[in-house]
Amino acid sequence: MKKYLRIDEYKVLIYRLFLIYLFYFFARILFLSFNYELLEVDSLFDFFILEYHGLAFDTTAILYINTLFILFSILPFFVNTKNGYQKFLFYLYFVTNLLMYATNFIDFIYYRFTYSRTTIAFMDIIDHETNKWELFFRFIISYWYVYLLFLGMAILWIYLYKKIKIIHKPLVISKLKYFSISNIILFFIAILMVGGIRGDFRFSTRPINLVDANRYITKLQHADIVLNTPFSILRTLRANSFKKLNLVAPEVLEKNINSVKYYQNNPKTTPNIILFITESYGKEYWKSFNQHTDIPNYVGYTPFLDSLAQHSLIFTNAFANGRKSIHGMASVLAGIPSFSDAFTSSPYPNQKIQSLVSTLKEMGYDTSFFHGAPNGSMGFLGFGNILGFDHYYGKNEYNNDADFDGIWGIWDESFFQYMKQTLDKKRTPFFSTIFTISSHDPFIIPEKYEGKFPKGSRPIHQSVGYTDYSFKKFFETAKKEAWFKNTIFIITADHTNQIAYDEYNKVVNRSTIPILIYKPDESLKGINNELAQQIDIYPTILDLIGYDKPFRSWGRSLVGDHQSEPFVINYNGTQYQYIRGNYISTFDGKKMTGFYDINDKGLEMNLISKKNMEMKENELAFKVFIQDYFNKIIDQKLTLD
Repeated sequence: MKKYLRIDEYKVLIYRLFLIYLFYFFARILFLSFNYELLEVDSLFDFFILEYHGLAFDTTAILYINTLFILFSILPFFVNTKNGYQKFLFYLYFVTNLLMYATNFIDFIYYRFTYSRTTIAFMDIIDHETNKWELFFRFIISYWYVYLLFLGMAILWIYLYKKIKIIHKPLVISKLKYFSISNIILFFIAILMVGGIRGDFRFSTRPINLVDANRYITKLQHADIVLNTPFSILRTLRANSFKKLNLVAPEVLEKNINSVKYYQNNPKTTPNIILFITESYGKEYWKSFNQHTDIPNYVGYTPFLDSLAQHSLIFTNAFANGRKSIHGMASVLAGIPSFSDAFTSSPYPNQKIQSLVSTLKEMGYDTSFFHGAPNGSMGFLGFGNILGFDHYYGKNEYNNDADFDGIWGIWDESFFQYMKQTLDKKRTPFFSTIFTISSHDPFIIPEKYEGKFPKGSRPIHQSVGYTDYSFKKFFETAKKEAWFKNTIFIITADHTNQIAYDEYNKVVNRSTIPILIYKPDESLKGINNELAQQIDIYPTILDLIGYDKPFRSWGRSLVGDHQSEPFVINYNGTQYQYIRGNYISTFDGKKMTGFYDINDKGLEMNLISKKNMEMKENELAFKVFIQDYFNKIIDQKLTLD
């Protein structure tokens, strides 16, 4: 009977699958080791609990990746034990598994910048880079130890695989019995595989997805330990979170949504406007934004911007509406946040969009976008064309590789001066946006400035100091020009980056950014501690210049809208997050999953079992926003026309 059942072959198959689980376990340990400060696992026991729950997600990924390998291992071909066939299985096994296994190693480093497991959206970012190979080789140099670690794991895996081999023996039984019994076993294995891929055998439930990792955790960041990167990529391959929702009745939506703004607080004027979206420039790095925090031994790295803040209106409780650079562009310029998927990577960005660009062009502004990277990088050129910028100035227009940093683009100091010189020649009024690059990983600065800026405790700190110096040089030269005095300057960030202080390691605070508005006449000045977000910048600018028509905006003016209650909405990697009043709320796309005190930035004590009236009101506002957001985008109603 043993000959009919192919027991030895099945034992070896189980061993080979066990090796995959073992190396996924190693990858989870390494992921935690590289990102321990961000993930905050209290004990070894807690890690093993998370590992246990992660087995379901590992199983789904492993079975997806190894479907062909398993089938070719058990299909009754009569030659399965021959050396040539086993060699074929060897290559099939390692080509598919090592390719996907390597994605775990990406998140050893990349997780520090996104605070979530990598998904297929990563490919959208890579697709827009023209210097992919240069970046690849630069990352090999910067993070050589990760590549070496992967190579070591691969060698060990291959060694263990070859330790157990199948001994070929001629078939001495009836082919009919061999075929029949093999197919019966194949049928039962196929059923087990379907259940493993789905996450359970209850076909009334949906297959497990990224959000299901939140079912097993007490700290939101632990969902990223439960998950693995191959699962996150595979589950988002054909994912499209942009679907119409019916969370509230149409009449409830109509009654509670306020996505059309019309301000009459200021006379109509046409000052120049320069908007800086500063790469990775989190609030954590600015001393002026941390004067009232209780962070022991706090150190800031922006001396010039801190001095500028003394003459500006600053918002110290502001947040990003996305986690990537392209998210920041859409949020700041068009007031469109990004959640699990970027709006710009959805099927719907190619539509007419009312934005800062369209409204200011309507008022006669010359509009321009500056980005020192190769043209098209980050998807900025494509989205800039959708928004309708008159001019795009990139590395191509700069046309001097002597100032190229060798990785991302032109050094900030040089490109700031290029922008200033370009603006000197423009007619007024002009609206110009610049997206900086030098405070981007791998955080290098020009050789001539080595030792000039404090290195701090994180690699980004020196780069932050260099970009701050670039701001200083820009303002020193710009203030000599006639256009300077009649210009509004707005400085913010696309998202946050490397964290040095526990306060900013808390889940909610990982998206804190600065918002600064500077007018040379200092008519705007002071500190505002109310909630603010990137999508508020668009209506704030229109309010400041007295734009005299209604316009579409989910944000609110930070300087004159006293009717709308301040709030913040974003996505923490696995769930929607909404801050308003006294509470922080979380939502998985279908139901509320948590309510937390406004001061519980680590989201450690869920109050959902004690829901009160304010929580219910926030839940309604939350659902109204999400439903209106998706429906308007899908229905192509991002303009009032």
